[in-house]
Amino acid sequence: MDIMTGAGLAGGLAVIVAMVLMGGDLHMFISEHAMIIIFGGSGAATMIRFPLSVLMHGLPLGMKFAFTMSRLSAHDLVDELARIAEIARKQGPVGLEKVETDEPFLAKGIRYVADGYDLDFIRDNLERDRDNFLLHLNEGSKIYRAIGDCAPAFGMIGTLIGMVQMFSNMSDPSKLGPFMATALLATLYGALVANLLCLPIADKLHTKLIDEETNRTLIIDGILMIRDSKSPTLVREMLLAYLPEKHRHAEGEPVPA
Repeated sequence: MDIMTGAGLAGGLAVIVAMVLMGGDLHMFISEHAMIIIFGGSGAATMIRFPLSVLMHGLPLGMKFAFTMSRLSAHDLVDELARIAEIARKQGPVGLEKVETDEPFLAKGIRYVADGYDLDFIRDNLERDRDNFLLHLNEGSKIYRAIGDCAPAFGMIGTLIGMVQMFSNMSDPSKLGPFMATALLATLYGALVANLLCLPIADKLHTKLIDEETNRTLIIDGILMIRDSKSPTLVREMLLAYLPEKHRHAEGEPVPA
């Protein structure tokens, strides 16, 4: 689990709630009208922007990967692929049938090699799988960014509606307070939804998209070298190119032959 996402959300909410309670009652900041304009309006605008199929894929995948991390880092993948190459050299492709890994995409590549599929088949299928996954992750990032862009705008719309209602009822002072509260809370809700939830999640997904692209491309290259019977040392040295320069020497100890 990506603890930073959960910790950030919890910390942000704690700050908001603390500030609210220090100056009044939590019920003062609850407005059904403001919720309707923010969530209903932002949801409707997002539905106009994206097809249903994109929403069905992007929303849940985006939320999932905002709170989860890759099981193996690029450093770990280099070591893991070198280990798998060592097993393949000593035991042949059949020996890979007993190899276990926590990374599903890597497990698929190992299965392809163990089953004896040719190089082109493995490359095409793994690249297609990677590209589809990255496409859906990118869609998730765009959806959350779209909601983050809409929420403040609909907060302003809610504020304008509340002010129109307030000025239309100047003759009745008892209605001025509720209408003004609705106007201000709509802006507050829009700012919170955008800046505490949707835009940070969109940025987190974009960062993870870059990491996943690197990791999955690294896996594809490693699997193809293993299928081509390259030595573990060569597999490691070739894959070190995916790591930042400062990490290559620390990770570059060759696997014993």
